Amino acid sequence: MINVKAIAGIAIAFTMLAPVAAQASDKSYKLVLATESGDRESVNGKAVQSWASMIKEKSKGRMKVNVFYQGELGGQQELFDQLVKGNVHMMLAWPQTSYDKRIVVNYIPYLVLDWNDAIKSYGQDGWVRKVMDPVYKDIGLKYFGPFPEGFGGVATKGRYATSFEEAKGIKVRSQPIFPLPQTVQAMGFEAVPIDWAEVYTSIQTGVVDGDSSNVIFWDYEYFRDQINYFVQSSHNFASYSLLMNGATWDEMDDEDRAIIESAALAVIDQQFKGAKAEDEKWVAAAQKAGIKYVVPTPEQKAAWVERVRKDVWPQIEKELGAEIMDQVRANASTPK
Repeated sequence: MINVKAIAGIAIAFTMLAPVAAQASDKSYKLVLATESGDRESVNGKAVQSWASMIKEKSKGRMKVNVFYQGELGGQQELFDQLVKGNVHMMLAWPQTSYDKRIVVNYIPYLVLDWNDAIKSYGQDGWVRKVMDPVYKDIGLKYFGPFPEGFGGVATKGRYATSFEEAKGIKVRSQPIFPLPQTVQAMGFEAVPIDWAEVYTSIQTGVVDGDSSNVIFWDYEYFRDQINYFVQSSHNFASYSLLMNGATWDEMDDEDRAIIESAALAVIDQQFKGAKAEDEKWVAAAQKAGIKYVVPTPEQKAAWVERVRKDVWPQIEKELGAEIMDQVRANASTPK
């Protein structure tokens, strides 16, 4: 649980955007940047370190960023709440849908089906970004763009599934974000929404038989002594978002905004260039560690795509409305 007194102290210590002179270029800042998952040696951890370092360097030390890693300030929802409130200024996050259901666009299952489609759709000029920009603005956040990881799968121990029928009776953890539980449920699994910090113990004690919707890195890095299989179902394209509290952003002038945004875009660009290779590296590492890596046949994947789009997309349309889902259907990848 988040330490309320600690976050209050952080707010006092770091939320002050204190000008030391009238000129914008002389303002000093102390900012809080957090990532909800990943320690300092993870891809996420190194990404936020890079963002913070570039901000400090580009501002010649005027803008200092205090970085917090997985679990240091709380769980996913708690951190997102603090970002919206302004106690955390910047975040690498899986955005929560509690403030605006339209954020669900980030998590629409089988939206893109391969890396080429993903890069085209989620890139700086992609249609997904154009849909998401105004949503974040309405929440009170500045959206710099997506931080792609790759395609999620289902990691389990004991047995695995590549079809709806085989998945029956297998309990898997799902991120507690609509429509991810509904997605793995439609695939045939029993979905159990659990916060990230509780996943290891849940697998260890048999509360669930595995994890779902993460790229293989997370399951290999954190659960490799608990899981035997990773099925590359690719039902979701795992993508974090680089975000900033809108009020903090609005208080800055154009020069300082440019410093933060250019650094964020550099981090995003690097991730787009390296994400596919990074994912392949962890596939190899998992296989070397004895985890069986299973890729469904095109026919098996197509069956899951058809079932999930039929069952889950109408649920999403009830939340988002026809206008957004019309854009989704017009741009979504077609099974090959």
